Amino acid sequence: MTNEISPLGLLAGKSVLVTGASGGIGAAAARVFAAEGASVMLAARSQHLLESVTDELRGAGHAAAYVVADVSTGAEVARAVDATVEKFGRLDGAFNNAAMGQGGKLDDVSEEELERILDVNVKGVWFCLREELRAMRPAGGGSIVNVSSIGGYRGSPGFGAYQATKHAVLGLTRTAAHDNGPDGIRVNALAPGPILTAMVLKGDGEVPEPVRARVAATPLRKAGMPEEVAHAAAWLLSDRASHVSGVTLPVDGGLTA
Repeated sequence: MTNEISPLGLLAGKSVLVTGASGGIGAAAARVFAAEGASVMLAARSQHLLESVTDELRGAGHAAAYVVADVSTGAEVARAVDATVEKFGRLDGAFNNAAMGQGGKLDDVSEEELERILDVNVKGVWFCLREELRAMRPAGGGSIVNVSSIGGYRGSPGFGAYQATKHAVLGLTRTAAHDNGPDGIRVNALAPGPILTAMVLKGDGEVPEPVRARVAATPLRKAGMPEEVAHAAAWLLSDRASHVSGVTLPVDGGLTA
């Protein structure tokens, strides 16, 4: 990895893997990274949605490909990383965004539900880190951004299992930054606040009341858009953040200020 900053875009000449890329923040990230000059490998479980976003990027003249993968399965994550290296020659950056939500008081969450969210939100990030680091070390460096949440360092009622997983993502991020800094690999996290994605919006497109209450308490008085998270990730992945590692950057309109 070089610290020379390209005038062509934040991520010009870089190869970046995006998980959870079939919609929401992941799809927005793929679009933003491509616009910033990156070759983008999109990964998610839905082939139909992946094809749609990938075709859109290719139609705009960007280098993009996709691989169907479930991050809760280590072999599938390894296949996604290998596909990126095979397609683009190396892995310079990764945006570990795939996750699932969960609501309900702690004693209302079944063991099966708990195991599933741990598999996706914690083991999934662990699998991604393991395989991405494997690809980046021989190349001499890289940058990884994990997606946590403002729920990763604060509490709120009814989301205990989800918040526990997002706390874990921050622990993984900090440890990975320490372990891999000597190899030239930076690892950071984003902590989005309320972002208007399909996971947040109701089926009719309305913003739920708890989200409206959070927006009302946000200094900027607005919910975030997926693209705003993606732009923050692009900076962290870029060489302009070359001395930034182990941090968690809130993208929350000032809600946690």
